[in-house]
Amino acid sequence: MVMAAGLGKRMRPLTATRPKPLVEVAGKALLDHVLDRLRAAGIERVVVNVHYLADSLEAHLHARVKDLDVAISDERDQLLETGGGLVRARPLIDCDPFIAVNSDNFWVDGPTDALKLLASQWDSEKMDCLLLLVPLARAGNHSGVGDFHMDSAGRLRRRASGRVAPFVFTGIQMVAQRLLDGAPEGPFSTNILWDKAIEEGRCFGTVHQGLWFDVGTPGAIRATEEALERE
Repeated sequence: MVMAAGLGKRMRPLTATRPKPLVEVAGKALLDHVLDRLRAAGIERVVVNVHYLADSLEAHLHARVKDLDVAISDERDQLLETGGGLVRARPLIDCDPFIAVNSDNFWVDGPTDALKLLASQWDSEKMDCLLLLVPLARAGNHSGVGDFHMDSAGRLRRRASGRVAPFVFTGIQMVAQRLLDGAPEGPFSTNILWDKAIEEGRCFGTVHQGLWFDVGTPGAIRATEEALERE
């Protein structure tokens, strides 16, 4: 599942005429970078949700993506946010668990393919979601104070208000279909689903060993490209 329906407000003015997933970094659309990573991991079927400038996204996928089975989860009528987007797309997702990826982050694999890392560490007996995290100190372009703490078993807990946490969510996760059971109707954040899983001790994390960049603003594009040139 590729989350591509957002409005891209922080990326204005670049998103005045194109959806954020089609903004280019290092000569290629953000969405295409994500699809390349999915291909490399051996994924063959992809669900993409659309809302803002949806026709442009669909046209891009139709013209550029011939080797993947792509299904569109249409949110033209109402933007459903991250959690609602997963619920809307659920009938199109034919595997359990499944990978969900935000289309506005950029990552480079380290010694291990990030998506294969998630798959290798998945344990259906104890997990409802497995989040790919990056240490706060290595979160490129990120200006926040971290999202999660992780114990020795990999279980996550939230950053306390007013405190700093050592790990940042990359926008990449593995999700069990049961995480969506009993979800609210309409727009809502995935945070609601995570909070339930955290309370039940079923929200886990694993650490990305490669590069990761938050590409949320026009300035972050050049910063990301310069960082890649130094590698």
